[in-house]
Amino acid sequence: MKIEQPYTKLSNGIKMPLLGLGVYDMHSKEAEQAVLDAMEIGYRLIDTATLYNNETEIGNAVKKSGLPREQLFVTTKVGDSDQGYDSTLKAYDASLKKLQMDYVDLYLVHWPIKAKRKDTWLALEKLYTDKRVKAIGVANYLIPFLEELETYASVVPVLNQVEFTPWLFQKELVDYCAERNIQLQSYSPITRGQKFNDPRLLQLCDKYGKSPAQVILRWNIEHGIATIPKSSNKTRLQQNFDILDFSLSKEDVAFMDGFDEQFRICENPMDLL
Repeated sequence: MKIEQPYTKLSNGIKMPLLGLGVYDMHSKEAEQAVLDAMEIGYRLIDTATLYNNETEIGNAVKKSGLPREQLFVTTKVGDSDQGYDSTLKAYDASLKKLQMDYVDLYLVHWPIKAKRKDTWLALEKLYTDKRVKAIGVANYLIPFLEELETYASVVPVLNQVEFTPWLFQKELVDYCAERNIQLQSYSPITRGQKFNDPRLLQLCDKYGKSPAQVILRWNIEHGIATIPKSSNKTRLQQNFDILDFSLSKEDVAFMDGFDEQFRICENPMDLL
């Protein structure tokens, strides 16, 4: 039986898969083939960015897949060097050209760059009000950045994409976004394998008969956190998708919440304040 993945409804009414494919640090044919393999397995959300330099390959894969565009959810992000009002609008046009698409489903501010994030957000609002993009959001926005955004935004971001794992369990951010109906989405959700030997995690792997990556990804889903694990390996792509055939108990979710040690793979956005 083919597993259908769960969707969440964003605050503007758009449906988005809770599980997707991240394509950070994938180049050329690797990115194209990974997307084709993922779509064959059943993935319908592809997350890229100008910074990843693979939008052309993602667009090629979407075309080759033969899937109707409306069945896919494509995210890209404005790069740091393109931030600012006019340059963001130009960057969006450039992304569409590379992706060979008329629109993207979700356009994000990739990082909250000081002195540029306001103008960048206002450009995203224009794209949204002009109906050139289905939804807009932010990435790497911790609470101080979201509070600042509230002072000038006319449109509330539908999504905030952040580094989020059991070892970086940002409970205050979860609650803040939930109160404002901002969907959280996790990147680097499986810590690039750096925490796979945690004995507490391995205990749960034995209990559920699942791999470390599968247990961690399922923890995200149990919290209602969308997640975009990266892999170009077809076997691992399938394994990551197979998290949809089991559940963690509430007790085990709470147990994993206690893994938090503020462990980061990527830069701390607070350093940008």
